[in-house]
Amino acid sequence: DYVNPPIGKGLPVPGSVKPVIAVPTTAGTGSETTGVAIFDLVRMHAKTGIADRRLKPSLGILDPENTQTLPPQIAASTGLDVLSHAIESYTAIPFNQRPLPKYPYLRPVYQGSNPISDIWSMEALNIVSQYLRRAVGDSSDEEARAKMLLASSYAGMGFGNAGVHLPHAMSYPVSGMVRDFRNEGYVVDHPLIPHGISVIMNAPAVAKFTGQVCPERHLKVAEVLGASISKKNSADAGKILANQITEFMYQLNVPNGLKALGYGVGDIPRLVEGALPQHRVIKLSPRPANQEDLASLFEDSLVAW
Repeated sequence: DYVNPPIGKGLPVPGSVKPVIAVPTTAGTGSETTGVAIFDLVRMHAKTGIADRRLKPSLGILDPENTQTLPPQIAASTGLDVLSHAIESYTAIPFNQRPLPKYPYLRPVYQGSNPISDIWSMEALNIVSQYLRRAVGDSSDEEARAKMLLASSYAGMGFGNAGVHLPHAMSYPVSGMVRDFRNEGYVVDHPLIPHGISVIMNAPAVAKFTGQVCPERHLKVAEVLGASISKKNSADAGKILANQITEFMYQLNVPNGLKALGYGVGDIPRLVEGALPQHRVIKLSPRPANQEDLASLFEDSLVAW
């Protein structure tokens, strides 16, 4: 009844839920700030979710000691999720360009980029650019781990209001269709593509795709992440941001594209099929993406560098 359409009916949660105190043990999802609950829908080999303001926790407790034992590759994966959250919410379709619902209670949790979410997303990007590599490289770096926990929460407040778009929509079938990949640092008894890895694989291709729509925002993000944008042509904004994201991936030693996760050209139709129903996030892309666009994006994501 409550799962996002068209997979489910997308009905509003009918009443209050019991109070939830959220204590994050990774610096990534920002779930302590959002009204979104994600789960694996096994029959579709994809992740999907329920989104409603009433699902937001009553209280979030951020304690960096809870992330000190994260292995480097988990700190990298979850940190890259923060990075993509902030980029996607900052580059999402503006709130005043999305369809107006008939009644206020039908407003989606994800509103599109707006002046409030921009503040949270940009501050998260500032922190990630300074501290993510430190947090991955040295688990005893308490300052870096604390900063990344804040960045996760800040990005959660950004995307929890504005929303995410294509990298997350594309990530759900990537995670759900895993065959035999196992990421270093994750002690599990089954194949697993971590969420942050599945998201960041697609982010460079998406940046190149959406950069032409709002080049000034893509250039701003690229600058915060370390790019020199003086004298840069706005037509190159997407490529410049894509290069910065790819540099983070390379420095953090993540798999080199979807091929490294076990996917090939022959898997693209199924990946597209799994991404298309994710209307909740696909419709927030600043540039509309159809089936052919998604296929091209997945192909471009097969190899990162």
